[in-house]
Amino acid sequence: MNSRENMMNSERLTGLARLAFKNRASQVYLALVAAATVFVTVDTLFVHHEDASFAGVWLFSLAAPTVFVFLIGGGALGEGFASSAGFLYPALIVSVLVQAVAIGAFVRLLRHRPTTATGHPREA
Repeated sequence: MNSRENMMNSERLTGLARLAFKNRASQVYLALVAAATVFVTVDTLFVHHEDASFAGVWLFSLAAPTVFVFLIGGGALGEGFASSAGFLYPALIVSVLVQAVAIGAFVRLLRHRPTTATGHPREA
């Protein structure tokens, strides 16, 4: 790679990071995910249950639908692989980051909508 390609790749990564972390909607989403992660961790480590706990459902609900795409893809590679912690945790992290970028892109799209002279969107 030459320096121009490195600079372009760096700008893309900076743009994606800005979409994921530099707007209020993505920050609220990531805060909800962090809170759910703390809840699941505390429930798993410190609370004794007679039966299985469904605390992890909250985390998967926040990571849906992209986490299910990863799970389907992992299932195609093998059921044992898809259910391993070595696949599941990175799939959750990447799913949350993809959705944070998508939320940031959606917010940017809403902010940069073309308006008419009256200030209303053209479609309205």
